[in-house]
Amino acid sequence: MMNETLIRATVFAAHKHRHQRRKMADAIPYINHPLDLIHILAIEAKIADINVLCGAVLHDTIEDTDTEYDDIEKLFGPKIADIVAEVTDDKTLPKAARKQAQIEKAPHASPEAKLVKLADKIANMRDMAANPPSGWEIARIIDYIAWSKEVVDRMRGAHEVLEKLFDAAYETARAAHQGAKPLGLLE
Repeated sequence: MMNETLIRATVFAAHKHRHQRRKMADAIPYINHPLDLIHILAIEAKIADINVLCGAVLHDTIEDTDTEYDDIEKLFGPKIADIVAEVTDDKTLPKAARKQAQIEKAPHASPEAKLVKLADKIANMRDMAANPPSGWEIARIIDYIAWSKEVVDRMRGAHEVLEKLFDAAYETARAAHQGAKPLGLLE
Protein backbone atom coordinates (compact mmCIF):
# COMPACT_ATOMS: atom_id res chain seq x y z
CA MET A 1 0.00 0.00 0.00
CA MET A 2 1.40 3.38 -1.01
CA ASN A 3 1.60 6.23 1.42
CA GLU A 4 0.87 9.73 0.18
CA THR A 5 3.28 11.39 2.63
CA LEU A 6 6.16 9.17 1.54
CA ILE A 7 5.44 9.87 -2.12
CA ARG A 8 5.31 13.62 -1.46
CA ALA A 9 8.57 13.43 0.51
CA THR A 10 10.25 11.50 -2.30
CA VAL A 11 9.11 14.00 -4.93
CA PHE A 12 10.29 16.86 -2.67
CA ALA A 13 13.71 15.24 -2.19
CA ALA A 14 14.05 14.51 -5.91
CA HIS A 15 13.30 18.14 -6.70
CA LYS A 16 15.73 19.47 -4.08
CA HIS A 17 18.55 17.14 -5.19
CA ARG A 18 17.79 17.46 -8.93
CA HIS A 19 21.10 19.13 -9.86
CA GLN A 20 23.28 17.03 -7.56
CA ARG A 21 25.36 13.98 -8.41
CA ARG A 22 27.06 11.41 -6.22
CA LYS A 23 30.83 11.83 -5.88
CA MET A 24 31.60 8.42 -7.36
CA ALA A 25 33.18 7.95 -10.79
CA ASP A 26 29.87 7.30 -12.56
CA ALA A 27 28.30 10.43 -10.97
CA ILE A 28 24.83 8.92 -10.62
CA PRO A 29 21.97 11.27 -9.68
CA TYR A 30 22.10 12.06 -5.96
CA ILE A 31 18.47 11.04 -5.38
CA ASN A 32 19.59 7.42 -5.78
CA HIS A 33 21.21 7.65 -2.34
CA PRO A 34 18.02 8.58 -0.40
CA LEU A 35 16.16 5.95 -2.42
CA ASP A 36 18.77 3.39 -1.33
CA LEU A 37 17.97 4.29 2.29
CA ILE A 38 14.25 3.68 1.75
CA HIS A 39 15.04 0.32 0.16
CA ILE A 40 17.33 -0.69 3.02
CA LEU A 41 14.77 0.31 5.64
CA ALA A 42 11.53 -0.86 4.02
CA ILE A 43 12.60 -3.87 1.98
CA GLU A 44 15.69 -5.25 3.72
CA ALA A 45 14.84 -4.37 7.35
CA LYS A 46 11.01 -4.47 6.99
CA ILE A 47 10.56 -1.08 8.67
CA ALA A 48 7.16 0.42 7.84
CA ASP A 49 7.23 3.56 10.01
CA ILE A 50 6.35 6.36 7.58
CA ASN A 51 8.13 8.96 9.71
CA VAL A 52 11.36 6.95 9.47
CA LEU A 53 10.99 6.36 5.72
CA CYS A 54 10.23 10.03 5.07
CA GLY A 55 13.12 11.04 7.31
CA ALA A 56 15.36 8.76 5.26
CA VAL A 57 14.38 10.15 1.88
CA LEU A 58 14.72 13.72 3.21
CA HIS A 59 17.83 13.08 5.33
CA ASP A 60 20.24 15.23 3.28
CA THR A 61 17.88 18.03 2.24
CA ILE A 62 18.75 20.43 5.07
CA GLU A 63 22.45 19.57 4.91
CA ASP A 64 22.93 19.64 1.13
CA THR A 65 20.21 21.87 -0.36
CA ASP A 66 18.52 25.19 0.35
CA THR A 67 15.91 23.42 2.50
CA GLU A 68 15.36 24.60 6.06
CA TYR A 69 13.88 22.79 9.05
CA ASP A 70 10.77 24.98 8.80
CA ASP A 71 10.19 23.87 5.19
CA ILE A 72 10.12 20.22 6.20
CA GLU A 73 8.04 20.88 9.31
CA LYS A 74 5.46 22.83 7.28
CA LEU A 75 5.18 20.16 4.57
CA PHE A 76 5.67 16.95 6.55
CA GLY A 77 5.18 17.78 10.24
CA PRO A 78 7.45 18.19 13.25
CA LYS A 79 8.22 14.48 13.76
CA ILE A 80 9.74 14.06 10.29
CA ALA A 81 11.46 17.44 10.53
CA ASP A 82 12.98 16.43 13.86
CA ILE A 83 14.34 13.17 12.42
CA VAL A 84 15.93 15.03 9.51
CA ALA A 85 17.39 17.66 11.86
CA GLU A 86 18.90 14.96 14.08
CA VAL A 87 20.82 13.38 11.20
CA THR A 88 21.90 16.69 9.67
CA ASP A 89 25.54 17.71 10.05
CA ASP A 90 26.33 21.27 11.05
CA LYS A 91 28.24 22.44 7.99
CA THR A 92 29.48 25.53 9.86
CA LEU A 93 31.87 23.22 11.74
CA PRO A 94 35.18 22.04 10.30
CA LYS A 95 35.06 18.54 8.80
CA ALA A 96 36.88 16.84 11.70
CA ALA A 97 34.54 18.47 14.23
CA ARG A 98 31.47 17.35 12.22
CA LYS A 99 32.75 13.78 12.16
CA GLN A 100 33.49 13.84 15.88
CA ALA A 101 30.02 15.30 16.56
CA GLN A 102 28.42 12.34 14.75
CA ILE A 103 30.32 9.94 17.00
CA GLU A 104 29.29 11.83 20.13
CA LYS A 105 25.64 12.35 19.14
CA ALA A 106 25.02 8.78 17.89
CA PRO A 107 24.12 7.14 21.23
CA HIS A 108 21.76 9.98 22.14
CA ALA A 109 19.77 10.09 18.88
CA SER A 110 16.09 9.20 18.86
CA PRO A 111 15.24 5.61 17.87
CA GLU A 112 13.93 6.89 14.51
CA ALA A 113 17.05 8.94 13.77
CA LYS A 114 19.23 5.93 14.61
CA LEU A 115 17.40 3.87 11.99
CA VAL A 116 17.97 6.55 9.34
CA LYS A 117 21.62 6.93 10.35
CA LEU A 118 22.14 3.15 10.22
CA ALA A 119 20.62 2.95 6.74
CA ASP A 120 22.81 5.88 5.62
CA LYS A 121 25.95 4.16 6.88
CA ILE A 122 24.94 0.88 5.21
CA ALA A 123 24.40 2.63 1.87
CA ASN A 124 27.69 4.49 2.20
CA MET A 125 29.62 1.31 3.12
CA ARG A 126 28.18 -0.45 0.09
CA ASP A 127 29.29 2.48 -2.07
CA MET A 128 32.77 2.46 -0.51
CA ALA A 129 33.13 -1.20 -1.43
CA ALA A 130 31.81 -1.04 -4.97
CA ASN A 131 32.14 2.54 -6.17
CA PRO A 132 34.00 4.89 -3.79
CA PRO A 133 34.07 8.65 -4.39
CA SER A 134 36.14 9.68 -7.36
CA GLY A 135 39.47 11.17 -6.36
CA TRP A 136 39.53 9.69 -2.86
CA GLU A 137 42.84 8.04 -2.02
CA ILE A 138 42.65 4.56 -0.50
CA ALA A 139 43.77 5.90 2.88
CA ARG A 140 40.84 8.34 2.96
CA ILE A 141 38.43 5.52 2.12
CA ILE A 142 39.89 3.38 4.91
CA ASP A 143 39.50 6.29 7.35
CA TYR A 144 35.88 6.77 6.30
CA ILE A 145 35.15 3.07 6.78
CA ALA A 146 36.70 3.06 10.27
CA TRP A 147 34.90 6.27 11.27
CA SER A 148 31.55 4.89 10.06
CA LYS A 149 32.02 1.81 12.21
CA GLU A 150 32.74 4.00 15.23
CA VAL A 151 29.47 5.91 14.65
CA VAL A 152 27.48 2.69 14.23
CA ASP A 153 29.10 1.05 17.24
CA ARG A 154 27.74 3.92 19.36
CA MET A 155 24.20 3.01 18.20
CA ARG A 156 24.37 -0.74 18.84
CA GLY A 157 21.10 -2.16 20.08
CA ALA A 158 18.99 0.12 17.87
CA HIS A 159 17.98 -2.51 15.28
CA GLU A 160 19.47 -5.99 14.94
CA VAL A 161 18.78 -6.44 11.21
CA LEU A 162 20.23 -3.05 10.26
CA GLU A 163 23.28 -3.68 12.41
CA LYS A 164 23.87 -7.03 10.69
CA LEU A 165 23.47 -5.35 7.29
CA PHE A 166 25.99 -2.70 8.33
CA ASP A 167 28.45 -5.32 9.60
CA ALA A 168 28.26 -7.19 6.29
CA ALA A 169 28.70 -3.97 4.28
CA TYR A 170 31.55 -2.88 6.55
CA GLU A 171 33.39 -6.19 6.09
CA THR A 172 32.92 -6.02 2.32
CA ALA A 173 34.21 -2.43 2.19
CA ARG A 174 37.16 -3.28 4.43
CA ALA A 175 38.05 -6.31 2.34
CA ALA A 176 37.82 -4.27 -0.87
CA HIS A 177 40.52 -1.94 0.41
CA GLN A 178 42.51 -4.35 2.57
CA GLY A 179 46.17 -3.61 2.99
CA ALA A 180 45.80 0.16 2.70
CA LYS A 181 47.10 2.32 5.51
CA PRO A 182 44.74 4.85 7.16
CA LEU A 183 45.59 8.54 7.36
CA GLY A 184 44.10 8.98 10.81
CA LEU A 185 40.51 8.42 11.88
CA LEU A 186 39.22 11.98 11.75
CA GLU A 187 41.44 13.57 9.10
